[in-house]
Formats: sequence, C-alpha cells, structure tokens
Amino acid sequence: MNNIIKYLCRHHSLFLGGTLATIFLHTLALPVNSAPEPEVLENNPKAIVDEIWQIVNNEFVNPDFNRVNWQEKRRELLSQDYDSPKQAYKAIREALEDLSDPYTRFLPPNEFSVLTSQTVGEVSGIGVRLAIDKRTSEIYIVEAVKNSPAINAGLKRGDRLIRINGKPTALMSIEQAKEALAGELGTEVSLQLSRRNKGVFQVTLERAQIEIPAVTYNLQEDGSHRIGYIKLDEFSSHATEQMKLAIEDLGQQEVSGYVLDLRGNPGGLLFASVDIARLWLKKGEIVSTVDRRGGDRHFLANGTSLTDLPLVILVNEWSASASEILAGALKENGRATVVGTSTYGKGTVQSVHNLSDGSGLAVTIARYYPPSGTDINQKGISPNVYLELTMEQAVRLKNDPSLMGTNADPQYTRAVSILKGRTQPISAPATPKPVGLRWEELQETLKDPDPRWERMQETVN
Repeated sequence: MNNIIKYLCRHHSLFLGGTLATIFLHTLALPVNSAPEPEVLENNPKAIVDEIWQIVNNEFVNPDFNRVNWQEKRRELLSQDYDSPKQAYKAIREALEDLSDPYTRFLPPNEFSVLTSQTVGEVSGIGVRLAIDKRTSEIYIVEAVKNSPAINAGLKRGDRLIRINGKPTALMSIEQAKEALAGELGTEVSLQLSRRNKGVFQVTLERAQIEIPAVTYNLQEDGSHRIGYIKLDEFSSHATEQMKLAIEDLGQQEVSGYVLDLRGNPGGLLFASVDIARLWLKKGEIVSTVDRRGGDRHFLANGTSLTDLPLVILVNEWSASASEILAGALKENGRATVVGTSTYGKGTVQSVHNLSDGSGLAVTIARYYPPSGTDINQKGISPNVYLELTMEQAVRLKNDPSLMGTNADPQYTRAVSILKGRTQPISAPATPKPVGLRWEELQETLKDPDPRWERMQETVN
C-alpha cells in the first residue's frame, strides 16, 4: 500500500468522488501566514494535529476559511494535551467541522487505506467476488477476476467458501471474509471450499495485486440495431484503458450506437474523467477548475476520440463528481443525449494527503465548472430527457442488477429508443423531482437459477 501511495503522490493525481475529490501531494508545502508558536514535538499527537492545520491553511479553497479564525484555531488545538491519537483525531474532526465544508474531512488509517485502493483500482488479494446467503450465512464465490490467482487455480462461481486459513467462514461477515482474504503481496492464504458435484477441496493461493474492473460492457441487439452498452462504476486509474478497450471492442462488432451508464457512479480520478471524455469527444472544452487564488485551468478535447457514433448517457442522483464532469462535457458539446434524473451536484475538488501516521486528509482546494461555466454545486447536471424510475422499477433493478441495460430497464430502453430515432431529446423540467429511491442505498443482489443467489449481497476482494 505504501508503494501505491508514493506513486500517487509523485504524480499529483486528482480524484473526484461522490463525497470527495482529491489530489495526492508528495510533500507538505511551507505554511502561509502560519503561527510560529506553540512548539510541536515529533511523535506527539499534537504533531499530526499541526500537520493537518498547515495543509488546510495552505490549500483550503476559501481564504477566509468560511469565516473561521484559522490562526486562533491552531493555538486552540495545540494548547490541548492529547493522551492518544484517538483524542487528537476527535479534535481534528471537530475543527474541520467548523469550516462548514462536508468534503474537507479527516480519514483514519483504515479509511485512508480503503480510499487509496479504490482510487488506484487495485487491491492485494486473490481476485474473487464474494456473496453471502442471507438465510444461511454461507459465503460463495460469484466471480473469479481475470488473470487472478483465483482464476488460475480454477475457482468458479458457486464455490462455497468454508474456511480461510483454518477459520470457519460461518462465523464471519462478508467484510470479515474480505479482510481475511486480503493481505500483503506474495503472502499465502489457505482456503477450504465446497463445489457441487465435487465436494470439499483445499487450495493455497499466493496474494497478488488485483486490478478491479471499473468497466463492464456487452453487445445488445434490438431488431436491426446493434447497441454497445457500457457500465462505468468508478473513475479509477485503470478506467480509461478499460473504457478504451470497451469502445474499440464494441466498435469492431459494428454497433450502431452506444449507451454509457453512469448511474450510481460516485466519481474517481479527475484526469480519468478528462481522458475518458477525450475518447468520446473530438473537440471542445471538457471542464475548468478555479482554485483559491483565482487560478483558472481548462481541460480540452485533443482530437483522440475513438468514435463519432451516437451516444446516450444514463445518470441518476448518485452520479457524482467525475461522472458529472463527463456527462456535462458530452452533453454541453452536443456529443451525447443525457437520460435519467438530475445528478448529485458536487462541484468542488479536494486534495487528499497521506499524513505522517498513515492517516489521510481531504481538503477542498478548487471548484470545477462544465463548459458552460454553470455552477453545478448542489444543483447537478440536468438530463436532456428526464425519466425517473418508479419505486417498483428501482427495487426490481436492485433485486436483479442483471436487468440493468436490458429491455427491463426503462431508462435504458428510452436510451435505445433515442438511438433508434423513435423519440427526440427534450429539455429537462425546470425543477425535476428527486429519484424516489437512492441508488446508494440499494445493495447489490445476484440472480441465478438457484434461488439462493437472490438472497446474496455482493462484495469484492
């Protein structure tokens, strides 16, 4: 994990998520107008408190710190005695809350580790997707990731996981099983499994770096129309290459148009959103960012688009941040028709720093704007075609995610109808209604001829 963090730090990677947007920095800049006292000793909880204060002092987007006396805040924080890092973390959180910015936040070491894994799009493990039977609490493998130790060992969908390193999974939650499978690169994990028509068997696997798929796609045929359906789950560091592969592969299958599904996508790397926009957009502005000093940076298409075939984008109220950059750029440049409901409405950029004790800090450092220059913060991107799922439809897709991107998915069928020329895009209403059911609250379940799959909740390791 440390190597991953250093890689991100060196490359100053920008990340935008549904709840935060980030830039990883390798070194801490000198403080601006920082108070020189009181003295802070190394290896003291006060050291991490002051480290965080300095970062916020240098980078927070509002130079008035949302009317907080930040110099006085430092004196207040360092005048206290902290018996443990936990006490210091509590004081840090309270100080950051005073800034009235939900995206400037502290991440303890465990949360920061999860965030960096998601950003990089890689985890250390054996490469399996797990699900738990809600009725029996049995844990099953539902997928072995391509080029992973699990797939190389012949593990298959439906294999029941009995023990991990000798510990029975019957006593584990899905998260505990996931943690047990994770570990340092090159270390081994012993599994006892059961397979229908084979019985109980044992395998020992060596953990490897696993690339998490951010893109899934398939060809859908509707009469004489061949539609390329692409689902983008997040903007990780591997998302651009995976998107490029999807567009090219579907193009070779002679699709007549594409549907790009960004529903529920919380965001990811800013540069990934820009690079993916460039795969679709031949020319035009993609996004601009403005920092606390008024610095204005513009990101443009660069003539590297892979296709000019018709494109429809699906969004909902949980399409956030980098998803909004992509949808906004393609909509406002006339490259795509956007279908669904208004997006999340997060128009700020955060920096995420790896702190000296392994924790992390996210700080809002800039605001971003689509090509029109509209402030989308707390407003979102309005679709060309406003189509809200009913509660029944949303629950149906939640209970059977395999229906997304099929004729059982009303927003997808409207997208296909637009691609086929049966309807024309219309303007979104001035005050669109919110989605009835939040996608973030919809836990994935699985479908299989065996009814037990419908009782499963999915996770990835």
